[in-house]
Amino acid sequence: MTEAHLNALSTAVPDNEVHGLFKDFARRQITDRRRVLLERMISRSGIERRFSPLVPAPDEEGMDAEGFYRFGDFPSTGRRMRVYDREAAALAERAARGLGEDLSGVTHLLVTSCTGFAAPGVDLQLIGRLGLNPGVERTLIGFMGCYAAINALRLARQIVKAEPAARVLCISVELCTLHLQETDDLETVLSFSIFGDGCAAALISADERGFRLDSFRTEVMADHRDLITWDIGDQGFDMVLSGEVPGALRTGLPAAARAIVPEGCGEIDLWAVHPGGRSILDAVENALELPAGALSASRRVLRDYGNMSSPTVLFVLDAMQREAPAAGAPGLALAFGPGLTAEAMRFTAV
Repeated sequence: MTEAHLNALSTAVPDNEVHGLFKDFARRQITDRRRVLLERMISRSGIERRFSPLVPAPDEEGMDAEGFYRFGDFPSTGRRMRVYDREAAALAERAARGLGEDLSGVTHLLVTSCTGFAAPGVDLQLIGRLGLNPGVERTLIGFMGCYAAINALRLARQIVKAEPAARVLCISVELCTLHLQETDDLETVLSFSIFGDGCAAALISADERGFRLDSFRTEVMADHRDLITWDIGDQGFDMVLSGEVPGALRTGLPAAARAIVPEGCGEIDLWAVHPGGRSILDAVENALELPAGALSASRRVLRDYGNMSSPTVLFVLDAMQREAPAAGAPGLALAFGPGLTAEAMRFTAV
């Protein structure tokens, strides 16, 4: 039976480092006694860098050189979508070219994104930018949030198993920084103190190299469905990332893990957990009783890029693949998002 393999990964981020800029913005929004909590959460975030296509130029009027974020007059959803359309495909092209693979034989193109919409979109733009076959089969996996890349890999596996000659290019691109909101709601401000922008590209085929994609499973914690939401508002997309998520994961993950890994978590050598935030990684580590250092790759990605939504777990897998794990090492990728949903992928290093 044909097996699907994640042969290669590549990542890219925009040119502008904005973590300090966005921290200063958060402090501007919270000026009362809640500021103490804000500062404590920012200092404990585990994040040192985040990136954006917006060029920082902070002054008394706004935050960036383009005048995109002008205080008291933040952009409409339409304007945010125009910047997304301008920037997303270029970032995706950089990630795809970084694969170092011959892309002329790509038969399927899967694009995941939840931070922008346009038509013709990233998929059609990439056909021209990368010189892909105009008849490549295209699928958009949209608005699924942080776990979308796991769903893309699941679909890629199904394609390869059905069509052994298929070569599937997965692109996961997000521009989260285009959705900053002017608000004094502390939970919203804290949510956007961790998000950054990035793109990951992955090539999946029957070639026996990289990570073999073994199985997938979805676990929905329905009692907590309102803890992570992502809605389209008049001034960008409105994120809710509740501070209750870590507690919900600590409660719900042990049972989910028993379904995902019946033989026990101790049998997993490689842990690729989506770093939704430091407290989320801590909750996963505690709930699953993981050894110290098991989530080191996830913590490095969080430190260097923040939470980029859907591509972030691919950044973690890329970091693992670069370390050349021993052949036969079993791995588990986990990502969490709206629902509250956990998407899991079991894999093996080849």
